[in-house]
Amino acid sequence: MSIVRIGTGAGFQGDRIDPAVDLAKRGELDFLVFECLAERTIALAQLAKLKNPKLGYDPLLERRMRAVLPHCVRSRTRIVTNMGAANPRAAAERTSAIALELGLRDLKVAAVLGDDVLDRAGPLVLDETGQRADALGGRLVSANAYIGVASIVDALDHGADVVICGRASDPALFLAPLIHKFGWASNDWTRLGRGTLVGHLLECAAQVTGGYFADPGVKDVPGLANLGFPIAEVSADGNAVITKLAGTGGLVTRATCAEQMLYEIHDPARYYQPDVIADFSAVTLEEIAPDRVAVHGADGHPATGRFKVSVGYRDGWLGEGQISYGGSNCVARGELAGAVLRERLAEMRGRILEDRVDLIGWNSISPGRARGDTPAEVRLRYAARCSNRDSALQIGEEVEGLYLNGPAGGGGVFSSVREIIGIASTFIDAADVTPSIAFMETPHEIA
Repeated sequence: MSIVRIGTGAGFQGDRIDPAVDLAKRGELDFLVFECLAERTIALAQLAKLKNPKLGYDPLLERRMRAVLPHCVRSRTRIVTNMGAANPRAAAERTSAIALELGLRDLKVAAVLGDDVLDRAGPLVLDETGQRADALGGRLVSANAYIGVASIVDALDHGADVVICGRASDPALFLAPLIHKFGWASNDWTRLGRGTLVGHLLECAAQVTGGYFADPGVKDVPGLANLGFPIAEVSADGNAVITKLAGTGGLVTRATCAEQMLYEIHDPARYYQPDVIADFSAVTLEEIAPDRVAVHGADGHPATGRFKVSVGYRDGWLGEGQISYGGSNCVARGELAGAVLRERLAEMRGRILEDRVDLIGWNSISPGRARGDTPAEVRLRYAARCSNRDSALQIGEEVEGLYLNGPAGGGGVFSSVREIIGIASTFIDAADVTPSIAFMETPHEIA
C-alpha cells in the first residue's frame, strides 16, 4: 500500500530549527512542511515589505533553507512552506540563490502568488467592526486571503522541489502534497476532510509531540530538551499514523493527538477550510505502538466558496515599562507604583487610548488577585496603547522614573515601544481570488 510521509519542520515563525534538520537528515520524508505564518505575522511582514520591497518574507527563511536544503535534495524530500509571508516571490528568489551558493543547481523553486487582495478589500465588511475595510483609510496595511491547495498542487505537479506560499490555509500546506501524490479529486470530500485532519494535527509541530501538552506531575513528557517534530504516514484513503523520529524526546499518544485535534476548533463537525468543510466528529485515535497513533474516521463536506481574509491595520503605538519589587510588602508597593503611574500620566488621557497595569506573578493572567500566599516578588508591567510614538516613549520613561520617585526597592527596569498592527477578519468570494505560480530561474551567479 502506498504511503506518503510528511514531516513538520516548523509550527510558527520563531520555531526551533534543529528538529527540522533531524527530520531532513533521517526522516525518509516525501515532504517537509514549514508552517510559519500567523495573522499578525503577515501584517508585520507587509510593513517590512513597504520599507524594503526585497523583504517581507520570514526572517528565518535563509537559516532554515541553508540548514535543510542539502539534506532534502539528498533524500529527495520536497519542501512546502508559507515562509513567503508578504513576499513569496522574493522568498523564492532568495531560496534559489541560496541553492546556487550551496551547489544545488537543479533545484526547482516555485512561488505561489495571489493571496494579497488589498486592492479588492475596500468593500469587504469587517466582522469585528461591521464597517467596510476602506473606512480604515490610510491605516489599512494588508489584506490576505487564506487560499487553498490548487496552486500548491499545480506547482508540485510541475516538478517544484520547493513551494513557497504567502497566506494559505495552514492545513492546505499538508493537504496539497497528498492531493498531488494520490490524485484525489477536488470534490472527494471525505479524503479532503481526512487530509485536512492530517494537516491540522501536524501544523503546530511539537504541540502534537508533547511540547504544548507538557504539565509536570499532571501530564509528564520525557526529553523535552530534545523534542522531536511530528511525522504523518498517510495512506491513499487519507487515514494516517502520527509518529516521530526514534531517539527524539516528547511523545505521541492518543491524548496529545486529541488535544491538538481540538485546538482552535470551534465545531469539530464543521471546520471551515477553503477546499472543504472538514468533519472530525467521528474520528478515532488508537495507540498502535509506542509513539504511533492511528487516525481514522474524518470526513468532509463541500466548501463554502468563500475564503477568509485577514486584514491588518495601523492601530497606534504600544509603550511599555516594567520594574520589579521584591521582599516584604512587594505586592502593596507594586500596586502603589501602578497607581502613581496612572496619576502622573493623567494629562495624557487624550493620547493614551487604553492602558493596563499588571503585577506579574500576582494578577497578570488570572482575573483579580491570585489565591494563595503572597509572592516573594512581583514585576510591575504598565502598558498603554498611544496615538503616537512620542507618547508611547513617555510610558517607559515614567516607569524608569520610579527608580527614585516611587515606592522603595524597585529595580530591573525594561521599556519598549512598537507600532501596533490590529487584525480584523472578513470573507471574500473564492472567484475573486486568482492564485498563480511563478518558477524561479536559477541564477548563474550570486549578486
